[in-house]
Amino acid sequence: MTFSRNILIIEDEPLIAMMLEDFLDSLGHRVVGTAETVLDALTRIEEGGFDCAIIDVHLKNGEKVWPVADRLARQGLPFILATGGHIEQPPAEHAAVPVLAKPYTIDAIDPALTAACGR
Repeated sequence: MTFSRNILIIEDEPLIAMMLEDFLDSLGHRVVGTAETVLDALTRIEEGGFDCAIIDVHLKNGEKVWPVADRLARQGLPFILATGGHIEQPPAEHAAVPVLAKPYTIDAIDPALTAACGR
């Protein structure tokens, strides 16, 4: 049985965010917000109300997502790194964070959430 979670999506491509939201909804989870930039994500994190975040590691204009990952880690909030072929290794402090590969498949989402959040 799937445990329902409230999820924050940090993704700069609206169609990808919508597809991920549909997958999460189909799995019984709830998307409580999306953010397209680091600044938007940091603001949304401060608002709270989510159990886990899914962070695209490649945002527009080469914006680095590591400040977002750092903030989530400091606050003890689990997160997943999402990538479509990201070659560069994450910083050492985030090396153990679960990775969700793009293109997303519905079957990969719950195992990534379980890896990030536990059961």
